[in-house]
Formats: sequence, C-alpha cells, structure tokens
Amino acid sequence: MKRKNILFGTLAVAAVTVGMIGCKKGINNADKSHSLTAGVTATCDCSINPATGGDSVISGQITTDLTLSNTKVYQLSGLVFVTGNHVLTIQPGARIEGLKGSGGNAGGGLIITRGSRLEAVGTPSCPIVFTSADPNPQSGDWAGVILLGNAPTNNYPAFVEGINNTSYPNIDLVYGNSTPVANDNSGTLKFVRIEYGGYALSLNNEINGLTLAGVGSGTTIDYVEVFKANDDAFEFFGGTVNASHIIAVDALDDMFDTDNGYSGTISYALGMSDVNRPDQSQSNGLESDNDGTGSTNQPFTNPSYNYLTIIGVPGATIASTTTGGPSGTGKYGRAAHLRRGARFHIDNAIFMGFNYGVSLDGQLGNPTTPDAYFADISSITNSFAAAFGTANTPGVGPFSQESNGTAATGAGFSTSTAVLLKARNAGNTDYLSSNANIIGLVDPFNRGGGNGAANFMPDPAISDAVDAGAFPGGNDWTNVDGCWNWTRYQ
Repeated sequence: MKRKNILFGTLAVAAVTVGMIGCKKGINNADKSHSLTAGVTATCDCSINPATGGDSVISGQITTDLTLSNTKVYQLSGLVFVTGNHVLTIQPGARIEGLKGSGGNAGGGLIITRGSRLEAVGTPSCPIVFTSADPNPQSGDWAGVILLGNAPTNNYPAFVEGINNTSYPNIDLVYGNSTPVANDNSGTLKFVRIEYGGYALSLNNEINGLTLAGVGSGTTIDYVEVFKANDDAFEFFGGTVNASHIIAVDALDDMFDTDNGYSGTISYALGMSDVNRPDQSQSNGLESDNDGTGSTNQPFTNPSYNYLTIIGVPGATIASTTTGGPSGTGKYGRAAHLRRGARFHIDNAIFMGFNYGVSLDGQLGNPTTPDAYFADISSITNSFAAAFGTANTPGVGPFSQESNGTAATGAGFSTSTAVLLKARNAGNTDYLSSNANIIGLVDPFNRGGGNGAANFMPDPAISDAVDAGAFPGGNDWTNVDGCWNWTRYQ
C-alpha cells in the first residue's frame, strides 16, 4: 500500500518575522530583484547591458520566426500572439515588459498558439525576465505568459479564461486537440523569471503568471520562477508537460494548480505564500481538480509531485483571517487541496503553514478524490504535513478529509507512521510547541538570512526526512554556479 510511509505533525507557530538579505544585482535585476541570499560571486554579474526603458514595442501577431535581442528592452502592447507554427527566440539576459492593463484591457501579454514555440533560454547570471513596464510594479499589472499546445486534455475544445476566439476571432486560441500529441513541443523556458503577471479581467476571470494549456512533454520547463502573480503562479490546464526546479513566490491564489486532465510530473518545486494578501477564493499551495464539475471526463487529472516544499504563513492568526487580501474577504485555504475527482501521486513533500495540511475533498467526483486514494489509485509517500488546526479536530489538521469546507467525521485520513520530532530555529531554541514537527527545518518562514535554501531543508541527521522537500540531500538548486540571479524572493 503506497500511502503507508507518511511523516506528519501538527503545527502551532508564533509569528516569525520574514526577512532576507539581497545579493549583488545583475543588470536585469536592477531595482526590481532581490535574491535569496548574500555573498554572490562575480560570476553572478550579467555582462549584458540592455538599453534602459522600452525601446521596442511589440503588438498584435508575430507571423514569422523572430529573435528578441538582449541589447534591447521590449514592451508588449496588448496581447501578443505567436501564430502559424513560428518560433519566438529570446536571448539570455533579455528583458520583456508588459504594458499595464486597465478595465477590460489585460495589458501586455505573450501567447504562444498551438504549433508555435517559445525558445527562452537564459542563464543563472543572465536570466530572461518578463515583468511589468510600470516603474512601480504591482501584482497583476499585465497578462503574463501563456503556452497553448496539442497534448491530451479532458475538455477539448477549450480556451484559457478571458482569451478566446470571440475576443480574437482571427486567431486560433483553442488548446488541446481532437487528435492529441502527448509529446507536443511548445518550446523551452529555462532560467526565466515572470513577475507581476495575472491581470484580473473580472472576478474569478483572471490570467495567471505562467499558464500551460494542453502543453506536451516535448516542452522544457526548468528553472522558472513566477513572482507575485495576481492569480495562480503556475496553472496546468491538461497536457503532459513536466516542470522542474520551479519557484512560486507570493501568488495571490494558488501556487501550483492542475486540472483538465494534466498528467505530467512537477519536481523540485518550492512555493511560498504572500503573508499580506489571501485570495477571496482561498489561497492554496496545491489545488487540483479533474475539472470544475468533478466529472469523469478522461484522461483524469493525475499529476505526480516529487520533491516539493509548500510554505504558508507563520502564524495561526494570519492563516485564519477571513477579511484579508485585496478583496477584503480573502483567506488562506490549504497547503494541498485535492478535490473534484482528481488523482495524484505525491512523494517526498513538505506542507506547512495552513490550517489544513493535505486535504482530500470528497464533494464531487466518481470516484471522489478520497475514494481514489483509499483504493490505492492515488498515493502519498515520504511526505510531511503540518497544520495550525489540531489533529484532534475532525477534518482539520495535517491530513484531513472534507467536503467543500465541511469537516468529515473523524480526525482525518489515516497514516500508519507518525514521526514527531522537535523543531528548532537558527538559534537552536524551540519556537514551536513541544509536540510540533517540522523535521528539523531551521527557519522556514525566513526567506533569507544568508543561508540560501538551507532554511527550507530538513535536518540531515534525520534519515527519514533528509530527502523530503524541494532540496533532497541538501542540494540548493536555487544556487547554480554560484549564482542566484535567476531567483527573486522579496
């Protein structure tokens, strides 16, 4: 039975100040970026020196192969579409800015249609940066980046929210295909940072930071960060694309959202909540549906998550807010909300900082998400969940069952192995209750302090936990060749 090997604990944390120390800034990060740690070597300086301000404006359709240089700053005016099976290539160190949206205008955005490709390959010191053109950028300034592919989905034909053939009648904006191609190739994103995207067209009609819709496994998503998206950081609408070494920082809604038949693998992934603004629809770490109605449409949403760390907020008071966020009704939900018939395989994960840890929601689906779990269709192994809700409160706690917010009878779904270990902070003094367990994480709500990703790593002396989380074996993959320039944490 795959679900047997689970580590869990309950969490009761006093408020911990979130802070960081910025690293040396590269050209493309000037005034807008701070890395995880200090002490970056000279190899982290980007030698590219693009012009200041936007000196090339792009709008409409790109209907030929095109390369964007790293010696210019490009601005996207309105939604820009790459069509006709063409390739948009972006050089390392290039800066792409989305003009700010207003009203029903989503502002700048980049959409790669089916058959076309985005080849955006940066380097650790010279990442490709998609960001807001506003000198005082805010979450949701512009539309973000969207890739549309031909891979399997369970809702074909379909459109991404707010971007359809009614609004743009001369452009094929469908994702998926009646004859799907599992290994479809929409290009490469590597050492790419996407900031301040996710324009809200209307309530519950928002664009994400990075949207991958029907994207196939021939696509490469590796070393990509989404910073301060105004909806989800990463949204996977169906498809088979794999994503690795990805970071979601301060998304308004969910960090990693999978639905409509997505069946790829998400590995080496770190997510951190914005402690200042929960969403009115509830901010989660993972959220996963088979589809919005919990239908039996196939392929079933069935992602694999491996080496994953989800960090919520540092206190129960913050986690329990019901009046936060830009709407005034926002609240924090769950570290993982698995629901509406979604299936899953979670291995080597850490979830903490929410009232609910891993929650199986049985409201919709046939079989429901809990039913699939208990039938061994889904699994969780070598994973740790903590929650502000106590383990003795029915339906609220590290591993919980619910039905659309209503607690199930009992104290959550069963785990056969309870490993309760004492937590510590950098000063080696307890800041959790004596029965709490964060498997020796040093200071998970501190994003910096000069320790790189060390604050998010379990104590290496704890053999059962050393490979749990986004940094197995203590491997800080946010630091590549002595450089953190591709990342941003504050």
